[in-house]
Amino acid sequence: MCLLGLYYSVLSGISDEDRCVAELLTFEASISQISAGLFYLSRKTPEIRPINTFSAEAPHSAGIMGRKSSSLVVTLAVLFGAMTAICVTLIVLMFTKTTHTDPEPTAPPQNQPYLVGVGRADCTGPAADVPLMGYANTQQKAAGIHTRLYSRAFIIDDGSRRVVFVTADVGMISQRVRLEVLQALQQKYGDVYRQDNVVLSGTHTHCGPGGYFQYTLFMISSGGFIKTSIQPLVDGIVKSINRAHQNMRPGRIYRNRGELDHSSINRSPHSYLNNPEDERLRYKDNTDNQVLVLKFTDLDGDGIGMLSWFAVHAVSMNYTNRLVSSDNMGYASYLLEQDKNPGELPGQGSFVAAFSSSNLGDVSPNTRGPVCMNTGLPCDYLNSSCPVGGTKMCAAFGPGDDMFESTRIIGQNIYRKAKELYATAVDEVTGSVQSAHQWVNMTDVSVQINDTHTVRTCKPALGHSFAAGTTDGGGDLNFTQGAVEGDPFWDGIVGVLLGKPSNETKECHHPKPILFNTGEMNTPLPWHPQVVDVQILSIGSVAVVAVPGEMTTMSGRRLREAVKQELESDGAFRDTEVVIAGLSNVYTHYITTYEEYQVQRYEGASTIYGPHTLSAYLQKYRGLARAIAQNQVSELPVGPEPPFFMESLVSLLPAAPVDRKPANTSFGEVLQQVYPIYRQGDVVSVTFVAGNPRHSGDIRDKTFVTVEILDNRTETWEVVHTDASWETRFHWLKGSNQQSNATIQWFIPPSAPSGSYRIRHFGHYKALKGLRPIISPYEGSSDVFRVASSFYY
Repeated sequence: MCLLGLYYSVLSGISDEDRCVAELLTFEASISQISAGLFYLSRKTPEIRPINTFSAEAPHSAGIMGRKSSSLVVTLAVLFGAMTAICVTLIVLMFTKTTHTDPEPTAPPQNQPYLVGVGRADCTGPAADVPLMGYANTQQKAAGIHTRLYSRAFIIDDGSRRVVFVTADVGMISQRVRLEVLQALQQKYGDVYRQDNVVLSGTHTHCGPGGYFQYTLFMISSGGFIKTSIQPLVDGIVKSINRAHQNMRPGRIYRNRGELDHSSINRSPHSYLNNPEDERLRYKDNTDNQVLVLKFTDLDGDGIGMLSWFAVHAVSMNYTNRLVSSDNMGYASYLLEQDKNPGELPGQGSFVAAFSSSNLGDVSPNTRGPVCMNTGLPCDYLNSSCPVGGTKMCAAFGPGDDMFESTRIIGQNIYRKAKELYATAVDEVTGSVQSAHQWVNMTDVSVQINDTHTVRTCKPALGHSFAAGTTDGGGDLNFTQGAVEGDPFWDGIVGVLLGKPSNETKECHHPKPILFNTGEMNTPLPWHPQVVDVQILSIGSVAVVAVPGEMTTMSGRRLREAVKQELESDGAFRDTEVVIAGLSNVYTHYITTYEEYQVQRYEGASTIYGPHTLSAYLQKYRGLARAIAQNQVSELPVGPEPPFFMESLVSLLPAAPVDRKPANTSFGEVLQQVYPIYRQGDVVSVTFVAGNPRHSGDIRDKTFVTVEILDNRTETWEVVHTDASWETRFHWLKGSNQQSNATIQWFIPPSAPSGSYRIRHFGHYKALKGLRPIISPYEGSSDVFRVASSFYY
């Protein structure tokens, strides 16, 4: 009773002693009233008649009740006396007890949970003919599927504000993709999801379909503006957000971080060494090896998702690959999702695991480093070229025997570290959710670098070393990295075709020798963006800095430090974890430090807004962080809105022609059959007469391939792998006379159970019916084959 008094005394201001005395006196009075009432009822009991009882039993019952009532009165009288004595004793003790000044220990308050939602959706685009985005090689066109591409969304809501973070298996988020996603979200949700609280980031795989840009330079290298490529990407991102929205529930977030070694190297160490020595000495490596993990759980502690960042290029799959692939970051997601969604096919299951890009600008997964492929000797340190073959012959290699094996090793390393950090994450993220966003014209930002000097950014331009490429994929012409002087031959050709840069632009970009003067080229559309997004999401003590490009290692370190200082300057934030989310919202190539820019390797030559690009970003992101810390986000200027071009968006990809087949065959017919028996670890291969995969239209949530096992109990076939599986590869080969084949490989894992299997292929072909093209579905199946631990029975 007195415990209730303690609670109410807080609300009413009555002291604990007064409250308890009042309760005891009230309790004593209640006992007196109950005793009197029961005594009265005992005198009236003989007049009460139960319904449907025999009248002959009534006198007998009355006698019994009378005797019981007399006993009850005596008992209550004794109870009354006893309670009176107890109450008097307690009152005396209460007034004579010694007051204990220290409060009794209580359990720590439970942190307020967030509303969290996770979602995943297929965003795979055309698997044939479309140039793959990343290496800027127009000859590297899609011809099948290694792994599917997914968008993974995370929504966090603190009850007042909401933020969304999406990471998609794509080279980078283009401005066009972001604008179309925001339009779709506005139509569905109104103002719930907006440019200020939604971040879209790319994993930076170089093996996803291109054609989703609205600026001329990117359209030239990726086949123009391809609607069939951008639409599945936009729809997949929106669908992942829809699923996260539908799955929102109370939950908690925990953070953890660790170091991952032997999975990355700096591919421009010469540039890195140009940074101040005292700054470099603060770090043990020339790459950021930190892995940050956010663990999402429901209120029962059951995991529902994981979001992780690690700085490494997704270029384990090199420029010779022609299969759509999510590369090393996608494989890490694949492994963790398979682990957390047992028994589910890839892309299915409720647990969502996302691995996002960070400040990876100068970081490569090709850990064996660059060598001359024709001699095996190291490449030239300064310009990454070879005596014979130039930059094209200089290439870095990963830890595996081929690019698939290297992808597996790097992806598995990232997965294992993230899984370890996820399992041991106990540092709960608490606090408010906030977001700050601005559009900035990056061609004209003034920065006060000291008391006497102001610098500014430039109109976009790319230097000569841009054409040299990197050790992860060199250029085809005789350009080299580290060029600080122009080449009269190439300058003359480019000047005639595209125009020469103005003196103002050349001076602004110094010491970069300008090859492509993109900021002064606007035909048929601007060649590079002028207006870009700068954005920060804060989730409790975690700040996600969305960067519209590829920051180098040291650039990212400076930005993290600047944001952390601003957030913690007024005491609003403590122990803040700042993470760079690269390739976000719009693509602007690279962002080097001022010192790295002077060296003019590939990254410096690709820093399109000039040598003070990083300084401008530091200024802008400091402003966002300050606004969050001071709760003044609403006072931030929105900035100039980016364009959404409706005209001159031309596709350079011709329509796929009708499909033809060899005489006396049909689509889906097997051309090269499987063997009757295989062992675990073998590779099964089967080839079908195929149509162009582009004729299958939107291929999201579908598959060109299934590997199926026979259930002997039910005599039914069960799908164990699709074209989203790491274990399968779907190769499409375009032949002559508009004929094509599809070869499907299944790399039988050691864990595959023995049994009877078959491989099926699904597709569509285009044929002319009269003069009208008709697209029809087809399918084919291999013979049944056995997988056994031994060839011998």
